[in-house]
Amino acid sequence: MKERIIKSALNLFWRYGIKSVTMDDIAKDLGISKRTIYQHYSDKEAILALVIQKEIMDQKCEMEKLEEKATNPIEQMMYSSTQMQNTLSEMNPALLYDLKKYYPTAWEQFETYKHEFLLKSIRENLIIGIEQGLYRPDIDVDVLSLLRIEQIVMAFDPTIFPQKKFNMMHTQMQFLLHFLRGVLSEKGFEYYNTIKDRSAIEINTHEK
Repeated sequence: MKERIIKSALNLFWRYGIKSVTMDDIAKDLGISKRTIYQHYSDKEAILALVIQKEIMDQKCEMEKLEEKATNPIEQMMYSSTQMQNTLSEMNPALLYDLKKYYPTAWEQFETYKHEFLLKSIRENLIIGIEQGLYRPDIDVDVLSLLRIEQIVMAFDPTIFPQKKFNMMHTQMQFLLHFLRGVLSEKGFEYYNTIKDRSAIEINTHEK
């Protein structure tokens, strides 16, 4: 039952954002009483903490798979764009904004993941890219790692990119491609041009 509650909450949060989803909504989705939920979890924040924990673990596994599959840092970036499209295609942009504004404890979980895992992964990508001659040697790895992280988060902010005007997934992709083009060396740019027009399916099957 605990697992069912977490799975239901994750799906509802993903679809509608966090703030608008109530314990009644979760109970209705599962076809159980709200009392049953309270027998396992004290409140929505307790559920949210585990939802965030599960999502972070899933994302870490996906990123580790990408690192193993990619033959170089540029491919890793491109693979991440495909993963991002799959991940964000059904996600309500309000989710991350709700998390930051209304749920500080759960937001701290995300912040820890962002700085201890995501930041490290991007930094390593940039360093390896420089070593392989695919990225410019003059870039500031620490500055650009932070920039990339904040780009991802900024695209979720409805005060900057209102949902009615901007497609969040399109915004994320524009950020990623802009970032990548900015760090490429001439050698990297030549390679990038050989893969940039591939479909997501072609990229995913490359080198399998």
